[in-house]
Amino acid sequence: MTNTVINKAGKATKESIKKIVADKNVKFIRLQFTDILGTIKNVEIPVSQLDKALDNKMMFDGSSIEGFVRIEESDMYLRPDLDTFMIFPWTAEKGKVARLICDIARPDGSPFEGDPRSNLKRMLKEMEELGFTGFNLGPEPEFFLFKLDEKGNPTLELNDDGGYFDLAPTDLGENCRRDIVLELEEMGFEVEASHHEVAPGQHEIDFKYANAIEACDNIQTFKLVVKTIARKHGLHATFMPKPLFGVNGSGMHFNLSLFQGDKNAFWDEGADLQLSKTAKHFLAGVLKHVQGFTAVTNPTVNSYKRLVPGYEAPCYVAWSPKNRSPLVRIPESRGLSTRIELRSVDPSANPYLAMAVILAAGLDGVKNEIEPPAPVDRNIYVMNAEERAANGIDSLPGSLDAALATLAKDEVIINALGEHIYANFKEAKEVEFDMFRTSVHQWERDQYLKMY
Repeated sequence: MTNTVINKAGKATKESIKKIVADKNVKFIRLQFTDILGTIKNVEIPVSQLDKALDNKMMFDGSSIEGFVRIEESDMYLRPDLDTFMIFPWTAEKGKVARLICDIARPDGSPFEGDPRSNLKRMLKEMEELGFTGFNLGPEPEFFLFKLDEKGNPTLELNDDGGYFDLAPTDLGENCRRDIVLELEEMGFEVEASHHEVAPGQHEIDFKYANAIEACDNIQTFKLVVKTIARKHGLHATFMPKPLFGVNGSGMHFNLSLFQGDKNAFWDEGADLQLSKTAKHFLAGVLKHVQGFTAVTNPTVNSYKRLVPGYEAPCYVAWSPKNRSPLVRIPESRGLSTRIELRSVDPSANPYLAMAVILAAGLDGVKNEIEPPAPVDRNIYVMNAEERAANGIDSLPGSLDAALATLAKDEVIINALGEHIYANFKEAKEVEFDMFRTSVHQWERDQYLKMY
């Protein structure tokens, strides 16, 4: 995805980028990367420093970034991926701003093991060693729109009473959502659907699948665009998984497929459900390790307020080609569109880390030829505990604390993160949960202050 000038091979070059910078009056370049917690970071440089950046000579202090390095080993290099060059359409005509997404390298040029994007590339190399050429992701991110107060701070006041697929006048976020889509399309996104979701104030915009790295880049860009355009409408966009009690939370379903050349490795026209052995083994690996990787795909205390029965989010480990209550669904499309849909991921996840652990889980299933359990075509939400046990249906972890404990036992997922990322992720999340555990919440005051 790019709005730069490319060469005949379809790749951006230093020369093509410099040409469009001059032609489009670009004055600043943001060198972007993502920290371990999934937060977008950037170093903004004037266009006079572009040559230095394109030659991989831009340095920054890694000790100031969450989970990167200690002060005594702080020097890091930003290595721009030229194909990610993009001009932000909303920036001023008198001097536009463009961006390049970067990988992080150590001073000796080796990939920094704490860089989530480089770590995903490491896992993709393991995939290629097994004979696969691509791992594709089609994400379905959801978000809420809240009004801003007079000081520009977010409130909990919604700007609509809409429900699933509603139209104006109930869906008052429609104009904002439309402007988001227009900005995304101008930046090269192929938007496939845009609609109001189930809860008031909740929206979903789906864009075309891409290879793993590009898709994760797109998710990070998408979040930035949504928040920027919402603010122009006097709204705050949040990807918090469960901002409101009593309504659906926000998910980010992952539609996943493996490729061998131009062939979808998940499709076998003559097989049951037209799912190949590779698809079934990959599915089995995901189901085997999902409790281990849930801390990564659902990384906040708030994530577990969404993963509860009654609000369409999956909380049980099962799969089905038919109903939507299980963790993994097999959409009906076949051929090149054959895929598995993992429904537990939420939009607070670091997409690079989420893709790395899901890929590792699936590849473990493929390497060891693990067979999936029987599909569950009943509504799991109406089953009691005995029925779920009889069908071999486990639950996802019920809290961040429980998810971290399960992660600590799963070597496949720990190896997918790498020692550096795992140690820093674990430490940050244990601190987060402990802060939550020791805080006194409004619910407790409401429940106990008068009673006791």
